[in-house]
Amino acid sequence: MGKVIAIDGPSGSGKSTISKKIADRLGYTYLDTGALYRSVALKLRNSSVPEDASDAEIASILKDTSVKVRDGDIYLDGALVGDEIRTTEIGHYSSVFSARKVVRDFLFDIQRSASDDNDIVAEGRDMTTVVFPDAYRKFFLTASDEERAGRRFRQLKDKGMDITVQQAMDDVKKRDERDSNRDIAPLKKAEDATMIDTSSMSIEQTIDIILEHITG
Repeated sequence: MGKVIAIDGPSGSGKSTISKKIADRLGYTYLDTGALYRSVALKLRNSSVPEDASDAEIASILKDTSVKVRDGDIYLDGALVGDEIRTTEIGHYSSVFSARKVVRDFLFDIQRSASDDNDIVAEGRDMTTVVFPDAYRKFFLTASDEERAGRRFRQLKDKGMDITVQQAMDDVKKRDERDSNRDIAPLKKAEDATMIDTSSMSIEQTIDIILEHITG
């Protein structure tokens, strides 16, 4: 198994952008676990699976579903996924379905196997606590609600999506509540993870701090 740098944190904390850049700097493979859950949510929605579906109904769809990670890219049923998983709708259903054990069990081995032959930077909401509890280095990124909502707003606006700052704030708060209060693998800081508040920090400043902890 390769080295794993695990980075957790809530939506809008900067973990995706920062994790990608850390992986590039170190020559590691980047594992975007949020995209894995979004890909599953996309499949379930396209299959008309409702939020309150039974485990059996979800499992019946997942048994015929293929999710693979290749060189950091994610393929759903053989097709490369793109911005179709980045909408607020899929973000909502990703948060909803990720609370289901049948979904987490489906993706657990896929995530774990990403480090079989590679050094990886794995980011998500339970990387440091559940998927890679023995990671080489662990970090928990956070930021204020206002900063995270602003980042979410700018991200979606840049993609041409119609959204207001208030809608972005509502989305961030709802996802925080679901992710932190779910019974299975709730979002929380691992005891041995280094917490970094990115509210008033640039991407490069955050990267420098993380690299100091990794190489220092």
